[in-house]
Parts: sequence; structure tokens; C-alpha cells
Amino acid sequence: MRVGVLTGGGDCPGLNAVIRAVVRKGIEVHGWDFVGFRNGWNGPLTGDSRPLGLNDVEDILTRGGTILRSSRTNPYKVDGGVDKIKQVLADQGVDALIAIGGEDTLGVAKRLTDDGVGVVGVPKTIDNDLGATDYTFGFDTAVSIATEAIDRLHTTAESHHRALVVEVMGRHAGWIALHSGLAGGASVILVPERHFNVDQVVSWVERRFEKEFAPIIVVAEGALPEGGEEKLLTGEKDAFGHVRLGGIGTWLADEIAHRTGKESRAVVLGHVQRGGTPTAYDRVLATRFGLNAVDAVADGDFGVMVALKGTDIVRVKLSEATAELKTVPVERYQEAEVFFG
Repeated sequence: MRVGVLTGGGDCPGLNAVIRAVVRKGIEVHGWDFVGFRNGWNGPLTGDSRPLGLNDVEDILTRGGTILRSSRTNPYKVDGGVDKIKQVLADQGVDALIAIGGEDTLGVAKRLTDDGVGVVGVPKTIDNDLGATDYTFGFDTAVSIATEAIDRLHTTAESHHRALVVEVMGRHAGWIALHSGLAGGASVILVPERHFNVDQVVSWVERRFEKEFAPIIVVAEGALPEGGEEKLLTGEKDAFGHVRLGGIGTWLADEIAHRTGKESRAVVLGHVQRGGTPTAYDRVLATRFGLNAVDAVADGDFGVMVALKGTDIVRVKLSEATAELKTVPVERYQEAEVFFG
């Protein structure tokens, strides 16, 4: 059997760990051949590929990013895209695909399965917003990076009696903001799932100043003030219809400074949350996902995604995994709210 592997969407710590696990088990246990398609779904669209052998994955466990590169290509936005993919797979003798990605990449995987292509999905996103899995790899690393940044910002905020607003990633789901804010001892955490009242945020900030502490506000990039709109870096949309968010941190810092008369600065962590070495947890989770994805291919169980349920790796239908985003429930946010101010 010959198996194709691709990584789509935003890069994420742990992608290389999945590739390594897939190739090692596939070759050493089953004797399969592997081909890596470059740049997400653009690879099987254009035939851009490379062989994947044991030597190619020997030293990639600790590396961030992906040796196969990535893109936000949507073959369903390309004329004849599905037929092109089928032809490339046939020309290269590929019997099955393992697609590693988030909601968009796996949404394409689900549609391709419906169109007769054998695909197994592996859940990847730092946002932890994929349904049907308790955690995605990459999330733990992103939270650890954001938490370390918040830890460092506490000292400089206190030294200058400033309010610091830390903008983290999270378009529709506030998991990174919630977890890093709690771990980092933030004064306020703002998530997309719950529109925030600026007056209330200012009240919490002023309370911290009254206690002679410097407030730290953690805000997800998709968070919205009541009656407000998303802050956009650009109005252009990618192949999956997403605009680039950004700027809520700067806007909120300006509001706090204007209303309190206190110095306020914004720090945007941006893509630093995606980069670098994955944590031990993400390396292990990614490896387990890769090993179990190989098992699904061996069983001919296509149209599924490997998922974490409790401590077990299970298989769920791609249709279930991509049906809806996993967002922060109200009760989780309310648990954190007791610490605000």
C-alpha cells in the first residue's frame, strides 16, 4: 500500500511528531510506502510531493512547523479540483490519504471521502476548537507560550504601574485566552463566546490599581465588546471565507487609558504562539494520533478522525468532527470570573 500524508491550514507545534509516527509505524509494521504532499491540499491538486522514508522523519519529533509545509488551499474552490486530486493520487499510486489539520482541512477531507477518496483525519489546531475530541495537539504548546509571556508581563506592568492588554489567538473560541489567563493570573479574561462590557472591564482594572497591583487583561482576537464589531487586519478572505482578525488588544488598551487616565499598553502575541518546539504533552498526543491513524488506514476505516476521549484515542466520523466548533461553555467562563478584579 502507498499512503499520502499532508498538513493543511495554519502551522502548529506537533505536526512533525504526527508525520514521524505515521511513517515509522506504517513502514516498520506494515511495510507501506509513503509520499508527503507539500503545501496542504495544493500538493495533491498539483502533484507536488516528496517521498517519506525513515531517514526523512528520524530527527523531526522536536521540530516545530511542518516538513511538508502548509497552505489554506481549498480544492472545492478550484475548477475540477476533486478530479485533479483523484488523477494525481492515481498517477502516484496512492491508495489512501492521512490529512492533518483543523476544521477547514478536515472539512475538505470529509467531502473528499463522500466523493470516493479514502481519507483519515488527524485533529490539529492551537485553538482546541475541533468538535468530537477533548484536546487537539498544539493547544498545550500555545497555552504554555502565552502563559510564559503573561508571567513576564506581570513584572514590567508592576514596575511601571501600567495596565497591559495581551491579545492571543482565538477567532471563534476562547480556549487559549481562558487557559493562559487562568494560568497566568490575569485580572480579566475576554473570549469570543461572551461579549464584554467595557465599563465592567474598566471597573475591574481600577480595582486592581486601587490595590496597588498592575492589571493584566487577556483578550482573544475574536472577542467583541457589547454592540461592537470584529477588529480586522484586512477585509480580504482566504479560500475558506475567513478574514484576518487583529487589533482588539490595541483598541481595548486605548479605551482603558482614556477612561482611567492610567498608562495602558497592548501586547499582541500573534504567531509566536504557533512556533517553536512542542511541549512534551503535545509530542505524546501527536504521536498517539499518528499511530492510531495508521491503524484506521490498515482497517480500511476511512472517513474518520482519530480523537482523544478522556485518556483513550478513538475514531469518530469526520462528519461529526466538523459539524460544529467546540467553544468555551458559559459555566467554564463563570468559574474563572470569580478571580476577576
